[in-house]
Amino acid sequence: MERGRKKFLGRHLMVKGKYVDLILSGKKTATIRKGRWVPKFKELILHGGGRPFAVAEVVDVEYKKLSEITQEEIKEDGFDSKAELVEELRRAYGEISDDDIVTIIRFKVKKKLTELDVKDPYMGLEPVEIARLALRYLELNEEDKRILETLVRAGSLREAAIRLYGDIGARWRIRKAVKRALKELVDRKLIGPR
Repeated sequence: MERGRKKFLGRHLMVKGKYVDLILSGKKTATIRKGRWVPKFKELILHGGGRPFAVAEVVDVEYKKLSEITQEEIKEDGFDSKAELVEELRRAYGEISDDDIVTIIRFKVKKKLTELDVKDPYMGLEPVEIARLALRYLELNEEDKRILETLVRAGSLREAAIRLYGDIGARWRIRKAVKRALKELVDRKLIGPR
């Protein structure tokens, strides 16, 4: 990535599978990335080991040269030393120098997708979160895909029902699509206990 050029981070943050347990246990509360990364959203879905594992809130974003990284920031990213961090950055990005800009994205896990509430109809997730996961991981029929895409764009069951059917009374149709998607996400072990 060119020095100074911004790269935008969408709703999904990918991490290596070896970091999943560190994040879920609260030992890793940040990610340091080479370049200037700008999160477009306050809430992210974290993915690692081939599946989504948490919903997190971005609490801070900081830009600095690699040479300015502190030991505390290294620990937040789950490393014991700067040498470990630099080695991991080299694996991910190739060459990196002390003058390169890095982004520190600090986050707080809001929901662990490995520990869902089975008593809740949506297992503790919001319908929009389920729709985002389904659209990313499942092969959906055209109707469910249309419904879930509308739900994501609309942001609520009520607004999606109005956009799709012109009537808030049709929310049941959207709920059924969301529940089908949730069941498949769980059945395929994409969310829920590992």
